[in-house]
Amino acid sequence: MNNTEALAETIRTLLAGQDLAILATRTNGAPHTSLVAFKAQDDLRGLLFVTGRATRKFGYLQSDDRASMLIDNRSHRGSDFRRAMALTARGRAMEITGENRTRMLNSYIARFPCLEGFARAPGCALMCLRVEGYSLVRRFQDVVELEF
Repeated sequence: MNNTEALAETIRTLLAGQDLAILATRTNGAPHTSLVAFKAQDDLRGLLFVTGRATRKFGYLQSDDRASMLIDNRSHRGSDFRRAMALTARGRAMEITGENRTRMLNSYIARFPCLEGFARAPGCALMCLRVEGYSLVRRFQDVVELEF
């Protein structure tokens, strides 16, 4: 296994072990963060999430599709200083429509069956952060990048 494959596997494992991420958007140059339940696509190139169309985050993404997500595995213990990892995924967010929507929505609901009513509500949008790159930080200093 080469370094890129090993890094991709580390990222895949971290994403599979976490349900929530911090989504960062912006409006008029000011940052805004939101907590979202996400599902990573198998190829790591997309992170799915659902949001209401009437939310600030949806409006911000409509005016500027650039976004990032922070996913981490901290436990809020002293061991975090040695073991915690933080992953930033950056890219562009878009609403999933058309023929792919049903398949992708079903995969999201399979991960979060408790969110099915919310995810299928007419006022909600299935979104995908199309990942352009990942930045993984381990031990607060070890930073590695995976670019697409």
